Amino acid sequence: MSTSRRSFLKQLSVFSAAPFLLQSGVWSAETKANDRITLGFIGVGKQGRYLAEAFLNHKRCQILAVCDVDTTRRTAVQKRVNEFYEAHPDRGSADCSAHIDFREIIERQDIDAVCIATPDHWHAIPVLAALRAGKDVYCEKPLTHNIHEVIAIMDAVDASKRVLQTGSMQRSMKEFRVACELVRNGAIGNVDRVECSFGPPGIPCDLPEEEMEPGLDWDMWVGPAPMRPYSSVLSPRGIHDHFPDWRNYREFGGGMVCDWGAHHLDIAQWGLGMDDSGPEEVHPPEDPEAKDGAVLHYAGGIRVIHGNGYGAHFFGSDGEVKVNRGRIEFWRDGKKVAGFSSREDGGSLGSVLETLEKEFLADAKVKLYASEDHIRNFLDCVESREKPITSEIVGGRSAICCHLLNQAYYNHEVIQWKPGEMSFALGSGKPEWLTRDYRAPWSV
Repeated sequence: MSTSRRSFLKQLSVFSAAPFLLQSGVWSAETKANDRITLGFIGVGKQGRYLAEAFLNHKRCQILAVCDVDTTRRTAVQKRVNEFYEAHPDRGSADCSAHIDFREIIERQDIDAVCIATPDHWHAIPVLAALRAGKDVYCEKPLTHNIHEVIAIMDAVDASKRVLQTGSMQRSMKEFRVACELVRNGAIGNVDRVECSFGPPGIPCDLPEEEMEPGLDWDMWVGPAPMRPYSSVLSPRGIHDHFPDWRNYREFGGGMVCDWGAHHLDIAQWGLGMDDSGPEEVHPPEDPEAKDGAVLHYAGGIRVIHGNGYGAHFFGSDGEVKVNRGRIEFWRDGKKVAGFSSREDGGSLGSVLETLEKEFLADAKVKLYASEDHIRNFLDCVESREKPITSEIVGGRSAICCHLLNQAYYNHEVIQWKPGEMSFALGSGKPEWLTRDYRAPWSV
């Protein structure tokens, strides 16, 4: 696959299809530092509701509109937002609108930014539409459904000069930053490998058809994916308090490789200093039926292994660093120097992190991007026009790691990858592994 990044930009047919045309004047003005940042939400299921609550906690923004293909979810979040502003009139007006079609939000000139928390197969199209309309974007991880979409989004951010934050919020958790700073500053010597723990790759969707109650636009939910009969496994009706299993199926997600893998592979990339690069080879497990064991090979012989254990476990010549949410361990010469995994360890996560910073990072030459709040970081960057902590480059490159791993599982072949060009090496891989067939009228 020799297609360059720039040629992808020319191929963004998503904006040439009639249903996707936006008026030429639909461009948001640059956000001024003293203005309230206005937001539209696209996808308000479990994660979208969480994000709406989180954004409501920030005084410098206001939610103006919500969008979801499920009537119950859409109206519930609209009601919640309006009730919030009724109780806090100084924070905004209680006139949040509700929409089925995300394009109605994209076309609004009074909305500065959008927050996208749809299933993965619906990430790229509204992201690209929002960027093209001059809006900043917060999009859940993994940033895309496939590699082709990563390249399209990177180019669209370059062209539009907008701000994009990927929802890989582990980078805004101190334990992950401290762990990666330890690794980057040589606290464990030369890194040999990283073992990342997450579940299996995606599988083809074979769910049986179910009768669907009124109130869901199923055609819109399926969108660019192949049409199939309704299943409540994919889109549970109404308000639910679990993450639906659409993510297990290749047509809509990428299994746990693209779910939890997007988190932990992102930390592996950070700890290895590979935010602007990536692996050079991808090896499937020996057993073609295995659901873990695939390996990303980086320059210098470093391997990132899909295994079981801590979220991200770095192995070096002099020690180890293990990190997961709320947990961190630092080992040197076979002995645990410091760590916190539970209250039984004594102390607290905060005290352990403070000790690690004071004793091992006080004179660190490598200081990583520090963010204490992922959403606040996005809002800060909307105002400053700087890159957020998980920009399209960070989120895109980490998503590529997920997609390459999945392709190794799906096709059981060694893949030679050129990270600088974001393409397969000559004679390796197939062009169709980079993209998908888009159901009309949708395309990227």
